[in-house]
Amino acid sequence: QVQLVESGGGLVQAGGSLRLSCAASGRTFSPYAMDWFRQAPGKEREFVASITWSGGIKYYTDSVKGRFTISRDNAKNTVYLQMNSLKPEDTATYYCAVRLYTAFNRDYWGQGTQVTVSS
Repeated sequence: QVQLVESGGGLVQAGGSLRLSCAASGRTFSPYAMDWFRQAPGKEREFVASITWSGGIKYYTDSVKGRFTISRDNAKNTVYLQMNSLKPEDTATYYCAVRLYTAFNRDYWGQGTQVTVSS
């Protein structure tokens, strides 16, 4: 069992920054990768960014490239999402997920943290 707890969301003006954190606990932690997703009201959940745990390989959806940075702290079992130059369209609930063993299955999800960007 793995518990994921997100934090760092809030209300920010357009152009501002936030850093989200996702802390994992519950077992010896050495997953394949961790991901950030987001879901805006009335929309489907969408992929934002991912990072492999051992090699630190990163992927981003096109809409956040150059503005968001995903990183990890292996010692703290924590993944971060630094979000700069925020836009109103970034408003959503942000979720982290963990892929423990393979590239295909997201085994656990966090409860989400709300990010609201005002214009």
